[in-house]
Amino acid sequence: MDLSTFVRDIPNFPKEGILFKDITPLLSNSEALSNCLQTLVTNSPEKVDKVIGIEARGFFFGTALAEKLGAGFVPVRKKGKLPYKTISESYNLEYGDDTLEIHKDAIQKGEKVLIHDDVLATGGTAAAVTKLVKQLGGEIVQYSFLIELNFLNGKDKLDAPIYSLLNY
Repeated sequence: MDLSTFVRDIPNFPKEGILFKDITPLLSNSEALSNCLQTLVTNSPEKVDKVIGIEARGFFFGTALAEKLGAGFVPVRKKGKLPYKTISESYNLEYGDDTLEIHKDAIQKGEKVLIHDDVLATGGTAAAVTKLVKQLGGEIVQYSFLIELNFLNGKDKLDAPIYSLLNY
């Protein structure tokens, strides 16, 4: 199945000059959704203790990946969205700045972590999450993305294997 046919381009979103890759058509098709999840699982490491899903689109497959891999799920959210004690990391992305947070007790020292998000663009978001995981003592075993925008070279900011389902 060619999953790229379920990704539509939205020009000038969220701001002028950005070509947004919209995955909602993929999410709304049960066959594409199932195929996507199975491909992500097949291309994941065997031993994962925690799967991190990055707000918000990383939650779509992050929780399902965690369940299929027999791992726990950890949400990383924007500042002020998590109810317990957190640590935070600020970062730049292609259209602004933001801050991400994780619960202080979400990752235990030595746990093997898979970081999942929908798109790898400039790498700023994933690099910020990397700092959070390392601060808590986790070991990143893989980054997992639905889409990688190769021309932005985001992978250069990451220090573990990367699996991207679709490359543009």
